[in-house]
Amino acid sequence: MKTLILLLLLVVGMHSAAAVSHSLQYFYTVSTGMETFPQFVAVGIVDGEQIDYYDSVSEKNVLKQTWMEGVRDEKRITDVRKGIQQTFKANVGVAMQRFNQTTGVHIVQEMRGCEWDEETGKVTGSFQFGYDGEDFATWDTGTNTWIPAKQQAEITTDLWNNDKAKLESDKNYINHLCPGWLRNYVSYGRSYLMRTEDFLLSSQLPRYRFLPEQS
Repeated sequence: MKTLILLLLLVVGMHSAAAVSHSLQYFYTVSTGMETFPQFVAVGIVDGEQIDYYDSVSEKNVLKQTWMEGVRDEKRITDVRKGIQQTFKANVGVAMQRFNQTTGVHIVQEMRGCEWDEETGKVTGSFQFGYDGEDFATWDTGTNTWIPAKQQAEITTDLWNNDKAKLESDKNYINHLCPGWLRNYVSYGRSYLMRTEDFLLSSQLPRYRFLPEQS
């Protein structure tokens, strides 16, 4: 996934009225050295349809679909994303240190989400981190461990893999939290999501600090 960062802008999906598979994805992007672009952006997507947007300029979560109104507490979502924003700002600084970089344009992105088959009940999910458009770390659902994509990510993945509570939290997110939210969103927006047409979309995640600042 060499161009992870481009997914934020180019994720396009197809959804038909006969489909029984649904997806929920969240994209978190933090950048440095880009004066014309918000330093932090969060986007949520259900079945290829963008449901919300948050950035570090407005610091307010904005719904993009009327059928999402009343589904959740948007003030709480805004507060959560403000916290994630601070963590990601620290992450990009840590990543630059790991790659021996002091200046320039650099980007950290996380993509996480799940798919739910409405007919079989099967749930699958994924966590991925990217740095400067290339893979940084990926969560292996089979072993419930983080796999570094680069040598510079090994300190971070070792830290996460030694945190058993966090690994259980990741597993719970994929198996329970994410599909639970997805079922709820689909229930509210079924008449809209089940239309036959092309969609463009995005959603939310927990916080991950790449590693202790003193490391």
